[in-house]
Amino acid sequence: MHTIFGPINSRRFGVSLGIDLSPSKKQCNFDCLYCELAPMKAIDAQSDVVSVETIIEELKTHLHDKIDVITITANGEPTLYPHLAELIDAINKIKNSTQTLILSNSASLSDPRVFNALLQLDQVKLSLDAVSPDVFKKIDRPHPSIHIEEIVKNVIAFSKAFNGKLFIEVLLVKNVNDSHEEVAKINEVLQQIKATRIDIGTIDRPPAYNVEPLSHKELHDIALLFDPSLHVHIVQRKSEKPTHASYDDEEIINTLDKRALTKEDIELLFDEPSKARLETLIKEGKILTRTVSNVTFLVPHANIHRKKGK
Repeated sequence: MHTIFGPINSRRFGVSLGIDLSPSKKQCNFDCLYCELAPMKAIDAQSDVVSVETIIEELKTHLHDKIDVITITANGEPTLYPHLAELIDAINKIKNSTQTLILSNSASLSDPRVFNALLQLDQVKLSLDAVSPDVFKKIDRPHPSIHIEEIVKNVIAFSKAFNGKLFIEVLLVKNVNDSHEEVAKINEVLQQIKATRIDIGTIDRPPAYNVEPLSHKELHDIALLFDPSLHVHIVQRKSEKPTHASYDDEEIINTLDKRALTKEDIELLFDEPSKARLETLIKEGKILTRTVSNVTFLVPHANIHRKKGK
């Protein structure tokens, strides 16, 4: 069973070579409604474990200098891998200038061994889909030993201890965790986290359960509810249908003042005359670009000082 996959071209992270720490089957401490893998009861430990030696030997045959990032993931939750610290140490010895990244649901940060192991990575992406206990249990369907209050506390602590790039991902599901009340609670927590970027998205692949995605317009409207100081990025869906609404100059500046957008957002939200007006505003220096970890945002010149980084 191969543990290495890719490389793939990730718009958010560059050219990525993946490591699957659970190649044989799903092993996860969540059973999320939106998961692209088949439903399975949440567990608290891996039963099928690949050796560090096997992973490193396979990684050596695929790693080259055109890879931007080595991404640690799994059919499930990669932090359940019992030799994670040893693996990260071994990767760091052979990666040279390539960055390391893990995609985690945040739950295992309560384990000091996992917390400290993740500090040795260059980039970490943590999920935070809900803050309210009832909403968290509904969307992420965690193992009974996992509590959202503990996750929130540990994510905040990790963000203050971590010296690399920290990304927080919020995946929204229609009528589950997308209420204004829940978004307000998530926003309050996000302002306590030292994150490089906040990625908000929705279902993009057939989900494990019968749930529905939000449209790009709905994601955009929710993005406006987050504090303007946060670098919020709307993750594009492959099948998204454009809205193509009309914006005059003032509406363009006001929209970008409330929430910086990417060129991909503009393609979906603006009609052609509005895009032309935006280009004129860029040429006039009223709209500037700012790149945050591979993602370029459009920001009004007047408020760029408000946009904080890590």
